[in-house]
Amino acid sequence: MASRGPASSESTLTVLVAFGANALIALAKTVAAVLTGAASMLAEAAHSWADTGNEVFLLVAQRRAARRPDADHPLGYGREVYVWSLFAAIGLFAVGAGVSVTHGVQELLDPEPAGSFVVAYVVLGVAFLLEGTSFLQAWRQARAGAARRDVDLWQHVLDTSDPTVRAVFFEDAAALVGLLIAAGGIAAHQVTGSAVPDAVGSILVGVLLAVVAVVLIDRNRRFLVGEVADPALRRAAVRALLDLPEVARVTQLRLEVVGARQLYLTGAVDLAGNPAEDEAAHVLAAVERRVAAHPGIVGAVLSLSEPEEPSLDPSLDPA
Repeated sequence: MASRGPASSESTLTVLVAFGANALIALAKTVAAVLTGAASMLAEAAHSWADTGNEVFLLVAQRRAARRPDADHPLGYGREVYVWSLFAAIGLFAVGAGVSVTHGVQELLDPEPAGSFVVAYVVLGVAFLLEGTSFLQAWRQARAGAARRDVDLWQHVLDTSDPTVRAVFFEDAAALVGLLIAAGGIAAHQVTGSAVPDAVGSILVGVLLAVVAVVLIDRNRRFLVGEVADPALRRAAVRALLDLPEVARVTQLRLEVVGARQLYLTGAVDLAGNPAEDEAAHVLAAVERRVAAHPGIVGAVLSLSEPEEPSLDPSLDPA
């Protein structure tokens, strides 16, 4: 049965680092927004408060998804991580993007002068350092995961079944870009005396957050409705089954993601030696138990192959 391991603990650390950084940043940006009156700074404050709330959702997601299986949920509660991560992404869209765009439009229609620009720059600089620290932790975890899968970093972040890694990585990356946009808008406001660049900066921050939120919402939706594991994992599973002395052929295989780094395996195999029906049932049950004991596999159901079914080639995608 799958359990919380080092990767899960690292995900928790990544979320905690992000939570601490975003909480401090949100407070600083709120004070700066009040002192300066800059639209971009208010947008950034809304962004950071949304990110802080999102980290709470992600911590709840990990805690609830880690509950042990029971009679009502024999495969465990792994998919809860996608439910709460979906809430976090919706919050980013509604609060972060919504407030930023709305305030930017209001500032265009009814511009107000800003001041205390030094305060804004200091807060943005400190925020960049804190966000960079959080992003570095997410980047390190994502890079390690990509190395284990032998894929590039971007592909791993998009494809990983751990939504907390993806959420923190994208949110922190968006935050760093958003800080640069806000700094540019405030600087243009200071130089020109016009509130228009600042308002446009607020709108751009909102659009950036909306794009990130839509990507996160879509990825969580796909895992919730049931997504199969990537071809490399399926090929590895075929090879692992063929390595068992009891298995002569593998003709069907499906690996469905049921949580962060949690898979449910179903398939059809041809047993070595063509045992009688009673013995075959015992052998299949034993193979299922061995497969389910593998880390990351929450359950396995195998049936006997039809004689005419073609064998799966472990060097090809068995989907």
